[in-house]
Amino acid sequence: MADLFADDPQQDRSPGEPPADAPLADRLRPRALDEVIGQEHLTGPEGAIGRMVAAAKLSSMILWGPPGTGKTSIARLLADAVGMRYEAVSAVFSGVADLKKAFAAAETAQKMGQRTLLFVDEIHRFNRAQQDGFLPFVERGAVTLVGATTENPSFELNAALLSRAQVLVLQRLDAAALGKLLERAEELQGPLPLTPEAREALIATADGDGRFLLNQAETLYNAQIDAPLDPADLGQFLQRRVAVYDKDREGHYNLISALHKAVRGSDPQAALYYLARMLVAGEEPLFLARRLVRMAVEDIGMADPAALTQCMAAKDAYQFLGSPEGELALVQACIYLATAPKSNAVYMAQKAAYRSAKETGSLMPPMNIVNPATGMMKKLGYGAGYTYDHDTEEGFSGDDYWPEEMEQQEFYKPVERGFERKVRERLDYLARLREERRG
Repeated sequence: MADLFADDPQQDRSPGEPPADAPLADRLRPRALDEVIGQEHLTGPEGAIGRMVAAAKLSSMILWGPPGTGKTSIARLLADAVGMRYEAVSAVFSGVADLKKAFAAAETAQKMGQRTLLFVDEIHRFNRAQQDGFLPFVERGAVTLVGATTENPSFELNAALLSRAQVLVLQRLDAAALGKLLERAEELQGPLPLTPEAREALIATADGDGRFLLNQAETLYNAQIDAPLDPADLGQFLQRRVAVYDKDREGHYNLISALHKAVRGSDPQAALYYLARMLVAGEEPLFLARRLVRMAVEDIGMADPAALTQCMAAKDAYQFLGSPEGELALVQACIYLATAPKSNAVYMAQKAAYRSAKETGSLMPPMNIVNPATGMMKKLGYGAGYTYDHDTEEGFSGDDYWPEEMEQQEFYKPVERGFERKVRERLDYLARLREERRG
């Protein structure tokens, strides 16, 4: 019978070793935790995973990181490192029946003295009820849960599940880590048909995703290219990885936060970069227009009242022109906001006024500024003693407009920047007149 397999190229490979015709990324999967590239802060001797392995005792954990950073490999190698039974399910392909089967097998193994590491890929795709289903098995020790997610666990996972698992953050692979991956590929397959400059360009196109980089390298190997490609040739031959950006996920909120803070920090170059990141990734331009309007009133306000006008005009221009022409109006508004003088005095005034309004309840305004809508109200003194400001020489009466039971407040405090400097001068002038009138 052995003769039947004499010519089988897979005959001599070790158990669990991928076949020779497997994808390059599979053939280069690390075989030990110390071979995992780019996550040494977790897998090293001082890292959380390194310490667990050294103690031979794993806690349930959530591996959170971008695609292609080694989450699946780490889970598989963890089981090997501590001698646990490994079982994997995917929230994309598995349902309740698959989970029940996995839990039953884990409980059976537990009775036989075998611990189970249950790896759940894309765990955030399970709904809340399904996530709750993990809890009793984790608590009883039937499984040690290792979940993998590309989304922020604090948004996507139940608090009860998070309280029973440690969240470990995997880093996006940097250029050095990606370079090591290519070196491993070349040790196996031979030199890539690239100039040094094209090699750097290939790494840049991966956008931190090791799996994508190896798939691109495999495409180059399979093409059997004779002469090394330069960056221009490489760009025509391969596709750049599409940036990770889900409009309802954490990447969306990270970028809009970065845009807002770059505008607030008066850095038009960084603001343009984040605006471009979002537009290139397919963000709805009107969402960005709304956020720019918010920046105008929150971070600039009366320091440059024209900022709000610019943003509303940009919104109108985009709606009139559409994409891509109308996006230039959003760019102009973004630059205007980033270069405008900054003040959050209006924003702070709103918060202070709202807080005071909630605290003071239903205090009656002073009678002199209440409108005597009926004859009876006039007889009762409504509006009595009101001074019409336009009848005064300065157009300012200096009357007290606050409820009798309430001290005068200063909610709006203009800063010494931009137009608000003039507003400050005006308010100081009116304050002096008010003091003179009240003698």
